[in-house]
Parts: sequence; structure tokens; C-alpha cells
Amino acid sequence: MTKPTTTTPELEALRESEAKKNRPTVDPTHILDKAIYQLWETINDLDQIQPDRVEHYRVSIFGSSRIRRGDPIYEEVRKLSFELARMGVDIVTGGGPGLMEAANSGAVEGQKESSSRSFGLAIHLPTEESANPFVDKVFRHRTFFSRLHHFVRLSSAFIVMPGGIGTALELFMVWQLLQVKHMKQHPLILVGTMWPGLLDWMNATMIERGLASPTDLDVIRVVPSSDEAIAIIRDSFERFQKEKQDAQSG
Repeated sequence: MTKPTTTTPELEALRESEAKKNRPTVDPTHILDKAIYQLWETINDLDQIQPDRVEHYRVSIFGSSRIRRGDPIYEEVRKLSFELARMGVDIVTGGGPGLMEAANSGAVEGQKESSSRSFGLAIHLPTEESANPFVDKVFRHRTFFSRLHHFVRLSSAFIVMPGGIGTALELFMVWQLLQVKHMKQHPLILVGTMWPGLLDWMNATMIERGLASPTDLDVIRVVPSSDEAIAIIRDSFERFQKEKQDAQSG
């Protein structure tokens, strides 16, 4: 069919409108699902490219954004992070307020005696508009799954302080990766009085019914205070340094 030669801007607009109506429709959810799948495939491919050795020992500290300055737990986290940073360990948090701010601020104080750095993996939330001011570098994420993956990619150890649902999400994701051996030799340390109750519940509802194995609980370390966590990290960090030196001399 030949294109009409007589036209006006109004007729052209009408023809374009009719042409769009006659095009086959595309389900936008199909396009979105395909894009997400391709993203996951890219991440899976990147996981196969592992460096010969990790250059920096980094500890992710998880904890509540609702515990503010002046709370004893806030001060404990600040001190914990200070001691780790002074040791030469990089600190990674979610970059937000509360215990994340405490960890990043402690890291800034401790890094004066070392070359450690402080990282924040920020998430776009209505309640958290910007990263706290104590991070050396901020990575901004729009989704929790990319942020969680980034925590795992960056970290050599994980410390979990008291927190809510977000902290529990981070804890259980790392715990499962260690359980199925997608990560190895990464300390996962739970600090404080809220965690023994969780283990009691898991023993009574999961272990007793065979929904989880007793060895799954051996993946974690539960300690009453940050002093014990510092000792565990120090041992792990010293092993890391020795392995790094051996690799460099070999």
C-alpha cells in the first residue's frame, strides 16, 4: 500500500497514533524479568573471577540504626571499631545512622594510627536520606540484594550487634552462605545479650525437629561483649597477614 501523499500535521499525528495501536504489545514485566535475570547472570560470572589473594582485611559491622549516641551499646560499637581500625582493619557498615554511625566514627578515630579505611554501603530509604559523615567512601545501592552481595564481596569477617529486621536479614544471609560453604573461614560473631535467646529458639524449633543440623550453629560465635569479638578478629587478622606474607614471599 502506498503512503498517502496528501497530509497535514493533524493527519500525520492520527496516522502515527493508529500505527502504534496496531503494533504487537510487549509485556513490560517480561522485559524487567529478563533484565534482572541478565544482571544475576553477570554477577554469577563475576563471582568466578576471584583474585589470587585479598589485599585488605575488612570487617562488616551490622546493627540497629535506632540506637543513638549516648546509649551504652553505641559507645561499645564505637570503641570496638576504634580498636579494629587501630589494628589496621577496614570497617564496613551500612553507612546510615545509629550503630552504623558509631562504627564509622570509631574507625575514623582509630585509623589515625593505621592505614585502615571506613566504608558505607548506603541504601535508598525514606528514613535514611544520606550516609553518615564518617565514611571515607560511600557506595549507594537501590536494592537490598545488591547491597547484601556487596557486603559479602568486601568482607573477611562479620560482627553483628543488637538490631532489628534489617540486622537479622544481614545475619541470616551471611549465616546461610557459611552454612552451604559459599564462604569459608569468615568469622561471624554475634555480640550481646539478645542472641542467646535466638539460639534457644532455633534449638527448640529447628534442631529438635530436624529442620537444621546442630553443626549449623557451630558456624557462628556468640560472645557477651565486644572485647571477645576483638580477640577473635585479632586472631583471624593475624592469620590473614601471615598467609599474605607467605604468598608474597612464595
